[in-house]
Amino acid sequence: MRGAKSISRDAVRTAAAAMAAVFLAFPAHAERIKNPVAEFSGIDKITGRITNFDVYMDETVQFGALQVTPRVCYSSPETEEPKTDAFVEVNEITLDRQIRRIFTGWMFAESPGVNAIEHAVYDVWLKSCKQNSDVPPPATN
Repeated sequence: MRGAKSISRDAVRTAAAAMAAVFLAFPAHAERIKNPVAEFSGIDKITGRITNFDVYMDETVQFGALQVTPRVCYSSPETEEPKTDAFVEVNEITLDRQIRRIFTGWMFAESPGVNAIEHAVYDVWLKSCKQNSDVPPPATN
């Protein structure tokens, strides 16, 4: 009986050492940073003009005939590989003044070609997520 307890303690120690080695071998990932501002770029294909614009979360900003509304914008800490993504809704104001949803989904700053808005006249893509902006925040009631 005494030998069985000794083996079980040794097994527990060995398992604990193995688990510690696994945890030390893989670095811990820091939590993603939730940012209050998303920075976008947009191009007007007719004029060729590229515009950078900041949008606060849940605020809607109009770029040409498009209305851009970010819902959440995440970035990775500076100590990790850059990963920036935002959940965005984009509406188009049609020629007959109707509002039509043309995009709902994630945009990725490191892959602007993935899920960028490609409209007949305007393209919009995520550049970054930020903690502050030169643009004043929207008024709160």
